[in-house]
Amino acid sequence: MPGTWRLSSAVAPVPACDILHALSACATIGHVEKDLVLAIDNGTQSVRALLFDLEGNLVAGVRVPLEPYFSVQPGWAEQHPAYFWASLAQACQRLWQEAAMKTGADVRPRLAGATLTTQRGTVINVDRDGEPLRPAIIWLDQRRTYGLKPVGGLWGLAFSLAGMRETVAYLQAEAEANWIRTHQPEIWQRTHKYLFLSGYLTYKLTGRFADSSGCQVGYVPFDYKRLRWAASYDWKWQAVPMAPALLPELTPPAGQLGEITPAAAEATGIPAGLPLIAAAADKACEVIGAGCLAPHIGCLSYGTTATINTTHTRYIEVIPLIPPYPAAVPGAYSLEIQVYRGFWMVSWFRHEFGYLEEQLSRERGVAPETLFDEMVNSVPAGSMGLVLQPYWSPGLKLPGPEAKGAVIGFGDVHTRAHLYRAILEGLAYALREGKERSEARSKVPITELRVAGGGSQSDAAMQITADVFGLPAARPHIYETSGLGASIAASVGLRLHRDFPTAVAAMTRLGHVFEPDPRTHRLYNGLYERVYKVMYRHLKPLYEAIRDVTGYPERLMGKSQVEG
Repeated sequence: MPGTWRLSSAVAPVPACDILHALSACATIGHVEKDLVLAIDNGTQSVRALLFDLEGNLVAGVRVPLEPYFSVQPGWAEQHPAYFWASLAQACQRLWQEAAMKTGADVRPRLAGATLTTQRGTVINVDRDGEPLRPAIIWLDQRRTYGLKPVGGLWGLAFSLAGMRETVAYLQAEAEANWIRTHQPEIWQRTHKYLFLSGYLTYKLTGRFADSSGCQVGYVPFDYKRLRWAASYDWKWQAVPMAPALLPELTPPAGQLGEITPAAAEATGIPAGLPLIAAAADKACEVIGAGCLAPHIGCLSYGTTATINTTHTRYIEVIPLIPPYPAAVPGAYSLEIQVYRGFWMVSWFRHEFGYLEEQLSRERGVAPETLFDEMVNSVPAGSMGLVLQPYWSPGLKLPGPEAKGAVIGFGDVHTRAHLYRAILEGLAYALREGKERSEARSKVPITELRVAGGGSQSDAAMQITADVFGLPAARPHIYETSGLGASIAASVGLRLHRDFPTAVAAMTRLGHVFEPDPRTHRLYNGLYERVYKVMYRHLKPLYEAIRDVTGYPERLMGKSQVEG
């Protein structure tokens, strides 16, 4: 790093045992305290450039909306990598202006470092010069590759005996690398590096083909237990064949990925030479940004994919063959249960049935969420028996690949308000089921809840969550939890905080806490135990029949192959 680091003259004397921490936490260049971290958060809907101080306060932030993807064929979701980079640069350049207006000065001399978190599972092929060879395949892409050679040998036998052959075939079919290698072999042959979006943006910022081990969530040969690339004998190299040299160098969270290059500095306004510290994928950063460092604290994410996560130092597969993901803490794991396209149906409902509320919000000058919350609260808890199960997309094992969404209990009393409330209740039921599965496997009861993501801004959704779980549900003190979590990792890597527990304690705190209503919880508990939890078992034969008759979802192998 450029400049000379020394103790600020404004810092009071400290005990000798704390001198190292004081030196790092109060480091200065030219008497300017290095007390800010730049966090770049490239999500699905937007890219945010955020400045955090060492107490977890958002000093300034800029959001640049993104067009999530374009689609040249049904089910495809792609975006040009250059679009992500240009949007990131725009967000950073606007941030310096925003921060100067708020503070009255250029804040860049106060930057101790930068960090990056991104959406998961978006992949980019680049050549030797780091130039993209094709559009990025976005994580929402639904294309599959059929007819691939099954995993064989002892691994194949083991999967057959365990009844996991269709699960492995599903993973192979979903892998974007298999599709590119099969359908665009000329692109695959020219590929020098196969990167996630985090790795691509790291290259654009530092000039290095490197990435955080905490960002490796997708269909690549990654060893989720050891948090490194898989050993040569691992079955993943059969499932997703590629040369190891195609993959980037990995750095654990809080490690240094590189320094901002002059070219990146010119594009973004970030000071050249500033260290870029590894964080993790956006969900993992969201977990620690919400303060969920201990395994008894569950982090619910109400976003495009709804999830429940807990942080553990033990490797635990809640569902066999589905690993815990890397946490934003080195050597730790994020146990995650997903409701794929979780709050997608909330957006769908608002688009299809919420025109009146959207119009009234503009006329009254209030947020649409306020009117949708009023809609939810206009009908009783339990939606008068309307129960929804949010299995919008086929799963691997829980639910199975034949599953579909279901709504039961319709009557002539039901309105769109009942349906909207049932959607929120169904998502809470699904995440409570995930909580119970995680507890059963980890043997650690979840006793506290934090709720992040866009859906957490709804008071009605928060109260439903507390009532369904029977636990207090708290919002973090700040909405930008992914960026905050990345800043926590960076603050540890930059030695601004001595370790992750210290950083989480200093930079996170609770916002509004929603307490469960005992009477409402009893009602929800009855619907959950006696209706929701048995729905899938009773409907599964019908889902199988629908699959046989319509061919959707398509089987990746015949029944005899699966059973054999």
